[in-house]
Amino acid sequence: MTMNKRKKIAVLFSGKGTNFAHIVKTLHKKEYDIVFALSNNPKAEGIKIAQEYNIAYGVIEPKNFDSREAYDAVVVEMLERYTPDLTVLAGFMRILTPVFTDKIQAINLHPSLLPRHKGLHAIEKSYADTFGEGGVSVHFVSSQLDGGEILLQKKISKKGLTFDAYDIKIRSIEKEALIEAIRMVLK
Repeated sequence: MTMNKRKKIAVLFSGKGTNFAHIVKTLHKKEYDIVFALSNNPKAEGIKIAQEYNIAYGVIEPKNFDSREAYDAVVVEMLERYTPDLTVLAGFMRILTPVFTDKIQAINLHPSLLPRHKGLHAIEKSYADTFGEGGVSVHFVSSQLDGGEILLQKKISKKGLTFDAYDIKIRSIEKEALIEAIRMVLK
């Protein structure tokens, strides 16, 4: 009789790693195994999370490469060693090239209702726009900035919210959306 093996996830992050931490606490060794974590920032706080949970991790700094394609080739090579069923970009602040997107199935969390407010400062831009609601999107990664097929979106009303309250709500629903999207893709 063969044992039912859990599917494997790799997570890429650049900063605090709060969404990475949420994925680990919610899913790791329960529904899925986080087999690898990667950062492009040697000072990323998310590295401590990988260490705390004994998750293999690496740091690959873009400044050590002549091109985005050369960087992405090394990232792909490293990911392929761990054979993840899904790679999750959780605050990974890089636009990936076809060298990555043609080989790796990945999803990305973005803190706006795409196609609105692609790129940086999406929460600030979303709060300041004329729409009555904002939200988050989880989409498949493509080589176009925040341009891949949208898996799911979660919306919140901006009515009566200060920016800080809006920011907190967005960061809260980001975590729910990410977990839901991972489950959708890996079901």
